[in-house]
Amino acid sequence: MIGGSTATIEYAVAVLGVKHVIVCGHTDCGVMRALLHPETVGDLPAVKNWMEQAETTRRIIRENYANLKGDELLVTTIQENVRVQLDHLKTHPTVAARVQRGALTLHGWVYSIPTGDILTYDDEKGVFVSLVDSVT
Repeated sequence: MIGGSTATIEYAVAVLGVKHVIVCGHTDCGVMRALLHPETVGDLPAVKNWMEQAETTRRIIRENYANLKGDELLVTTIQENVRVQLDHLKTHPTVAARVQRGALTLHGWVYSIPTGDILTYDDEKGVFVSLVDSVT
């Protein structure tokens, strides 16, 4: 997190007392598509700069999911990016302190635009599961 994002999280958690933070990716994410196909944003320096924040996700995908293609690769990239962003949040001092004492819960979601379904990250199992199934 950089700049305004960091300040927003810090303020929400420390001042407003937010108890739940949701990191939500979605299935039609242009940035994740561009991460997989950087040539599509070659003439867009601001977008390329923004994508540098997803370098960890790019490496995880490149080194661990070379066997995936097409939509399966895109969905996995989106899911991994949500997991990476959750890990980033946990390094923020205000977030880390409150998560440790149980005053804050982090949630990782992936929203399916075509179906409206939400997958939620199950930290104990290390996988994304249906949000509906996780609460029933």
